[in-house]
Amino acid sequence: MTTTGPGSTYDPPADPARGAARAAAAPAAHGHGPPPRTDRRVALVTGASSGIGAATARRFAAGGWHLLLSGQDRRRLEETASGASAVLLPADLAAPRGAKILAEAALRETGRIDVLVAGAGIGWAGPFLTMPHTDIDRVLFLDLNATLHLVREVLPSMVAAGRGRVVLVGSVAGAVGVREEAVYSAAKAGLAAFAEALRQELRGTGVGVTLVVPGPVETGFFARRGRPYHRSRPRPTSPGRVADAVWDAVSQGRDDAYVPTWLTLPPRVRALTPGLYRRLLNRFG
Repeated sequence: MTTTGPGSTYDPPADPARGAARAAAAPAAHGHGPPPRTDRRVALVTGASSGIGAATARRFAAGGWHLLLSGQDRRRLEETASGASAVLLPADLAAPRGAKILAEAALRETGRIDVLVAGAGIGWAGPFLTMPHTDIDRVLFLDLNATLHLVREVLPSMVAAGRGRVVLVGSVAGAVGVREEAVYSAAKAGLAAFAEALRQELRGTGVGVTLVVPGPVETGFFARRGRPYHRSRPRPTSPGRVADAVWDAVSQGRDDAYVPTWLTLPPRVRALTPGLYRRLLNRFG
């Protein structure tokens, strides 16, 4: 994931339209994969510069898919694409019309998107009372709004084709709420509600929606948000494990994937016995 927060850097492209133009030239410049139209299944992966997005892209490449890779760090996108059939689409989803520009560039390259893996996101940790308003807006926009706009741009082509799958990368924070990650929790909870509602709307279209709910993951996410992960439980898992869960969910057409699977328990406890859940939360954090 591309992550910003206290003490981190954030360097969006100066001109999103110019970035889209560069993206269109990526196959010739980098020699990744076949001509724009392909008989392979096509996956558009955002946040593919690092972490879960990069690991997921590599997993789909190993499965023989053609990749459309988006992120802000072009050099790291090149690393992700190494040895794969891939087109690089650097983009800043937080920019005005960023989602529309990315979707149009992606569809121009291959004519279709079989799977969208929406993995781009940012984090911020600290007391809500100290969170700058600009960071509230930035977390909500990239983690929730930009994802919804991107899905809105990609979905019509999937529905027209009668097939496809949208994969939303959520978080256990969105299922239970995590203190000092209030806005991040809210954004991920919004994604979970969106996934459920959209899934109902798309019934019978041939297009599915998968919500992936990982716990902490061993990436640079925590350091870049300004605070390292410090809890003893749950222990961080690897990006590769999350990528495998995404691959399995897409392959099997599953609606939900929790990584690790025992993370289905806290939301159930919260739903069934909220008082007990809060007492446990106050004691163990």
